[in-house]
Amino acid sequence: MTVERTRVATGTPWEPLVGYSRAVRVGPHVHVSGTTATGEDGAIVGAGDAYAQTRQALANIASALQRAGGSIDDVVRTRIYVTDISRWQEIGRAHGEVFATIRPATAMVEVRRLIDDAMLVEIEADAYVGGSSGT
Repeated sequence: MTVERTRVATGTPWEPLVGYSRAVRVGPHVHVSGTTATGEDGAIVGAGDAYAQTRQALANIASALQRAGGSIDDVVRTRIYVTDISRWQEIGRAHGEVFATIRPATAMVEVRRLIDDAMLVEIEADAYVGGSSGT
């Protein structure tokens, strides 16, 4: 039995260079790569604002999930990488606003830096599309 694999790309030049997809769906499982607060033009949204960057990263994740046939409601796990853990409340508030009723498993981890010094937050997400959910 072969399970279909769907790749979601954003068209950025670094995806083929590094060899990754924004998201990959295999069966009902969607895995979204580490996602930052980049806008459609590739520029960082919310420079210096961890809350705004978190909201933009989550919007980018929602877009990738939609293109993979899912939605933000299907998310079962997130991983949040931050460059300054002392800002956890503003990052957590943004995450909580999006996931207030979904409440996925999550982790928030401080890292020394991200690929661009202007990036304060990077988020990965895993989703299960098409199944029944518990409470």
